[in-house]
Amino acid sequence: MALTYPFTVGENHGLRYWPLRRFVVVEDSMRPALRPGDGLLSWRGGAVRRGQVRVFPDPTLPSRWLVKRVGEVRGRGRSATFEARSDNPHAPGVVDSRQFGWVPAAGSYRVLWTVRGVSPGR
Repeated sequence: MALTYPFTVGENHGLRYWPLRRFVVVEDSMRPALRPGDGLLSWRGGAVRRGQVRVFPDPTLPSRWLVKRVGEVRGRGRSATFEARSDNPHAPGVVDSRQFGWVPAAGSYRVLWTVRGVSPGR
């Protein structure tokens, strides 16, 4: 799971939606690659590829965001769907495609950069 902290963007940027978004990891489902407190800089869209780490709204609780590794991919472009996999599937409270099925690529963010040990609220 990830908390989201959208960038604040003024009215003059010319984009309807800002494509960059930052998140903070808050649980252990992606250990050892990601740990609680890690910051993520993510880009909305782009081709979904196996092995990528992506952030997307939880299909079972849309107010929550999940960070998972892409497994199999079906389709292309905005109609693509992907299997969301946890790197640490035995961590307490883990949810991924085994519980909620495949995820639409539209609306997901590809993780571009990880910053170790960022605390929520910074």
